[in-house]
Amino acid sequence: MPTARPTLRRALPLLTAFAGLVALPALAQGVYRYVGPDGSVTFSDQPPPASTPARTVGGASSDASAARSPALPFALRQASSRYPVVIYTSAQCNPCRTAIAYLEQRGIPFTEKTVETNADIEALQRLSGGNSLPVLTVGRQQMRGFTATEWKQYLDAAGYPEQSALPAGYRRPAATPLVAVSPVPATREPAGTAAEGTPASSEPAAIPVTPPPGIRF
Repeated sequence: MPTARPTLRRALPLLTAFAGLVALPALAQGVYRYVGPDGSVTFSDQPPPASTPARTVGGASSDASAARSPALPFALRQASSRYPVVIYTSAQCNPCRTAIAYLEQRGIPFTEKTVETNADIEALQRLSGGNSLPVLTVGRQQMRGFTATEWKQYLDAAGYPEQSALPAGYRRPAATPLVAVSPVPATREPAGTAAEGTPASSEPAAIPVTPPPGIRF
């Protein structure tokens, strides 16, 4: 008696969801966060004016990191190109470590974005609609919290191999903050001068050890 029909019926909603997103821009492209002259904060998928310092929010790793690793097999390269995998984590999130171990064991090439600052939390809420971690995106499909069964269904539907097919020597990109400040050209002061009321030199501000409130694991 055929047994494939029930399996196909269960997988159909996932396959339909992915098929409808082929022509849509991937969430992994990221959005821009910038502050206007009046102090207003804007999130957009378009770069801000050149005079406005911007922060890149979300997004997968650059091609430069991928270029340092061996080429991926065709099936894996095709899946990661159409449905890039991004995981959002925090240093003090134990479920996040378990989730990363699952992705690594399966051989999923993924990008990790860390959520540690208030700006990161704000960006996470806009991207996911909540503040719980971990969050996984496969293309534009989003999952909150780690459930191996659910993650497997979406990764299978996206075409990722069930067993690791990563080449020997593959190294995934290093984790980066969800909100990273883009470099802004500095205005050079004349030698030997400093702004009024500002000391000529100062120590950098210490980074707080305790993460900001607002994140749930």
